[in-house]
Amino acid sequence: MLELNQVSHVYSNGVRALDDVTLTIPKGMFGLLGPNGAGKSTLMRTVATLQTPSEGQITFDGIDIVAEPETLRKRLGYLPQDFGVYPRVSAYDMLDHMAVLKGISSRAARKETVETLLDQVNLWDVRKKAIAGFSGGMRQRFGIAQALIGNPDLIIVDEPTAGLDPEERNRFLNLLAEIGENVVVILSTHIVEDVADLCPRMAVLVNGSIQLEGAPRHLIDKARGTIWAKTIERGEIDAYRKMYEVISTRLFAGETIIHILSDTDPGDGFALVDGGLEDVYFSTLAASRRVEAGAVAA
Repeated sequence: MLELNQVSHVYSNGVRALDDVTLTIPKGMFGLLGPNGAGKSTLMRTVATLQTPSEGQITFDGIDIVAEPETLRKRLGYLPQDFGVYPRVSAYDMLDHMAVLKGISSRAARKETVETLLDQVNLWDVRKKAIAGFSGGMRQRFGIAQALIGNPDLIIVDEPTAGLDPEERNRFLNLLAEIGENVVVILSTHIVEDVADLCPRMAVLVNGSIQLEGAPRHLIDKARGTIWAKTIERGEIDAYRKMYEVISTRLFAGETIIHILSDTDPGDGFALVDGGLEDVYFSTLAASRRVEAGAVAA
């Protein structure tokens, strides 16, 4: 179990990237949702011991990872948003090199590890191919393979499906689901579908603070009866924003559909809809913007 207690981080330029983050993350898939710039990558780097928090405590299975970062690193697998590799090196040779860095000194043990991982992420047939020639999905699967070296107990993946086509995304998410059955896996993303498809628990991070936490099904149930939809003309959006709390707009077959948040029937042609996790997420962002706007006005 991973526990974060009042974790904050302030960069040298004064930017407060994390603000009093408290979370308990059990074994299994855990989704961390948030818009770009919310502080997700900062939080992931902090948990991965790549930077020390300005305040707070982080423990994993009782280990104080701020005081003992090397202890966690032996049990950690990390796939950052952007990871660099030697592009002209084959997938097999690169994984073998990374296994050495991870402390697997026996050639026989490395051979078994590398071959098992390449098979697990479905890259065995291209094991001799240079990574430079990999597609985006293949690179991400290679990234997961390197993160799994040494059978880690904690795995962090940061924006892993950004830029993947639908087929590669499904393949990658299935792989994550398989991995996440027995270890702690943190999926950091701004893509709501990834969390909805995979994670039994989640949190929403906005402006460095946790705004919402719980089981997606429970959060969706709590929002039921408050989400209303209507098809409008594109030029009417600004007018509706002034009259209602618009949480999202989308185009469907060339028409503009708006979703608003209201505890009672707003009338005006709106219809009640069964909100999904996307509506929960957008409602949370809207509430955060309201609070921020109120603070600025004050």
